[in-house]
Amino acid sequence: MPHHTPAVSRRAVIGTIGAATAAVAVAPLSAAAAEAPAGQASQSGRPPAGQRVADIPRTRASSAAGEAATAVRTSFPIEYVGVSWTGPKRGASIRLHQAEGAAPADWQPLAAGCAGGPDGHEADPATAATALIAAGGALGFDLRLPDGATDVRSAAIDTVGGPSRQVTLPATTPMMFGRIEYLSRAAWGADESKRFKNGVENTPTAYYPLQTLTVHHTDGVNADPDPAATVRAIYEYHAITLDWGDIGYHFLIDEAGRIYEGRYSGTDGVPAHDSTGKVVTAFHTAGFNSGNLGIALLGTLVDQQPTDAARASLTALLAGLTLWHGLDPEAHVTFVNPVNGVTKPVDMISGHRDWLATDCPGATMYASLPALRADVAALDNLLH
Repeated sequence: MPHHTPAVSRRAVIGTIGAATAAVAVAPLSAAAAEAPAGQASQSGRPPAGQRVADIPRTRASSAAGEAATAVRTSFPIEYVGVSWTGPKRGASIRLHQAEGAAPADWQPLAAGCAGGPDGHEADPATAATALIAAGGALGFDLRLPDGATDVRSAAIDTVGGPSRQVTLPATTPMMFGRIEYLSRAAWGADESKRFKNGVENTPTAYYPLQTLTVHHTDGVNADPDPAATVRAIYEYHAITLDWGDIGYHFLIDEAGRIYEGRYSGTDGVPAHDSTGKVVTAFHTAGFNSGNLGIALLGTLVDQQPTDAARASLTALLAGLTLWHGLDPEAHVTFVNPVNGVTKPVDMISGHRDWLATDCPGATMYASLPALRADVAALDNLLH
């Protein structure tokens, strides 16, 4: 039986959220923030009243497909490597080249994640493999993929050292449900042009009533020194490399408890929602996306629990969502995909592995889901 943690108090959860978000380097700002015209800050000497200007590194990426995707060298330091293929998931490995002329690092296993994608044309989760790993400034990498792997794609991504772009942001901190602070897409550095292909949205927004909520982990590094850069890398990988047109999650949470707005949902409602309260379809559970809200904890939770701050933010966010939508966090429901009619019995708050064959959200995090549901229910009662 998993250990049941004591139900968190309203004061403790909201206090933890406030303390965590107050420490953010790029302050959380509203979803309506937009990139500033070139030179705006220097011409005026200061941003317009009620706004500020932030410098955010432009993402640099080099993508390849087929044989060219397995031996990549770049002119910029690679902070993240994204890989996808179709075929056996086990047996892949990668080695990094840290300096020109230096011997490459040893081969290391490349753990494959599980498939996502927009409902209606997702890959087979049994054979679609995806992975995003930290590369630590390498200048190249080599891949070994399992026999029979096809549709190989890779991307070398840098979201740290590229030339900066100026973004004008409101000076005030936005909140959801009147009490939960978050970083808007603009605040963490989403380049909205990446959502478009040939002048139109690659995956146009669609909205449905919320039925269930799903917890993920990103299967990335723990003790991440720059989580906003990691979120930008996930965005690049999902939107461009995997051709999803956007990041796959509705929200992400880092180890300091900061909440990041995920999939674009417009500017006229609560993040992840339209003005009527319906939830935008994201791409986190292939075949079961519409009406299913996905929250990803940054890091790997196979052998460790999330930090106290991340756990508190997750609890508060789930409580805010279930309370606002009038849902019972401890209910067992039958999910009905409004796109294709597929049904699945599932807990109201589930883990990714409840939907598909995957280890996500990690064995340790998954074992704590019953306690999480109870804590969310207790906080809902306090917030009534």
